[in-house]
Amino acid sequence: MNSEASHLKLPPLKLGKLTVETPVVLAPMAGVTNKAFRRLCREYGGGLYVTEMVTARALVERKPESMRIIEHDADEQIRSIQIYGVDAVNVGKAIRLVVEEDRADHIDLNFGCPAPKVTKRGGGAALPWKTDLFTAIVHTAVKEASRNDIPLTIKMRKGIDDDHITFLESAKIARDAGVAAIALHGRTAAQHYSGTADWDSIAQLREAIPDVPILGNGDIFAAEDAVRMVEQTGVDGVVIGRGCQGRPWLFGDLQNAFEGSSERIRPTLSEVAAMIYRHAELLVETFADEYKGLREIRKHVAWYFKGYPVGGELRAKMATVPDLETFRELLGQLDHSIGYPGAAVEGSRGRAGSPKKPHLPDGWLNSRILGDAERLGLVEAELDISGG
Repeated sequence: MNSEASHLKLPPLKLGKLTVETPVVLAPMAGVTNKAFRRLCREYGGGLYVTEMVTARALVERKPESMRIIEHDADEQIRSIQIYGVDAVNVGKAIRLVVEEDRADHIDLNFGCPAPKVTKRGGGAALPWKTDLFTAIVHTAVKEASRNDIPLTIKMRKGIDDDHITFLESAKIARDAGVAAIALHGRTAAQHYSGTADWDSIAQLREAIPDVPILGNGDIFAAEDAVRMVEQTGVDGVVIGRGCQGRPWLFGDLQNAFEGSSERIRPTLSEVAAMIYRHAELLVETFADEYKGLREIRKHVAWYFKGYPVGGELRAKMATVPDLETFRELLGQLDHSIGYPGAAVEGSRGRAGSPKKPHLPDGWLNSRILGDAERLGLVEAELDISGG
C-alpha cells in the first residue's frame, strides 16, 4: 500500500434518481452489515450502506429474520437492501413487496456470493453461467423496481473459475435490462477471497460498458487503495467489504480521499476501545437482547484490535464476553496510552482462505441454458434466510 495519503476528486455516484454524494458502497456481509454496523460507518463518512443479503423466498414468506434484516434506522437517507434469488418469480414477488410497502430506496441483486451453500444450489456467483436464468431474473427485478422508480443494481464476480468467465456477457445483459449500476469483484467464485483481485477485469468492464456506472470491488483496505483503483480502472465508485471489518472509520478516510483531502483517521487504542464498546451497545439495541448483542460483537474483537498490542488472554476473554458490564471492565484493562501502531493495523484483513473448486449443481457447467431438472433443483436454493 502506498503509505503517502493520496486523494482524488471524484463526483457523486448517480443511481437513477438517487445521488450518493460519496461514491462508496458498503458491501453486504452476512452477520456484519446490520443496523448497528451501518450506523457506525455512516457516522464516519458518506456512502451507500447496504443491508445483509436476504433471500427472495424468505422475504416473500415474511420470515421474521428476513424482515429484521431489511429494517433501517429512521435516519438512513438511502435505505438500501440486497436480495439473493434463483427464481425470477420469487425475486419479482420479493421486490414487489419491498416496493409496495416502501421498505427501500435502492435494491441490489447478488450474483457474487462464493459460499458453497449458495453456489451448490445454483445461486450467487454460479448463477450468471445460466444466461437464460440470469436474464429472466434481472429483467423481472428491474421491471418490478421501476414501479416506484427504485434503482436496481447488480453485484457479481468475474465468473465461476478461469475457464468459465461470465462478467462481460452478464454486464451487457444487465445494461440492456436497465440496471442503474454494475459492481464487479475482481475474483472468480473459485478464488473465494484468496490471491489478488484482478483490477484489470474491472477496467475491462468499464471500457466495455461506458453507459452505466461501474463499481469496483476487491482488495480495498485503505483510502489509498480506493484512489489507485479509480485511477487504474476508471470506475465511478468503489465497494468495500472485508476492508472495513473492525474499521468503520475507513469510510471517513474514503470520503476525505474522494473530496481531495489527505486527512486520515488514525485511532489510538483508547479510541478503538470506545468504538467497539459503542458497537456492542448498538448491537444490544438492534437485537433488543443483551446476550445476543454481545454474542454478535465477539467476531469483531480480532478485527478491531488487529495490529494493536493487546494480549492473547485479554483478547480471548473479550471473544467470550457475556454482557456489557464485563466488556467495559475488560476494555478498561487495556493500556490506553498506546497510540496508532501504523503499518501493523493496515493491509488486508478478514479471512482470505484458499482457492477451492466451486460447489455447483450436478452438470451445471454442461450448458449455458437451464435444464428442466436443474430448474426443479433450484426450488430448495432459497430455503435459508440469508445467503451469506
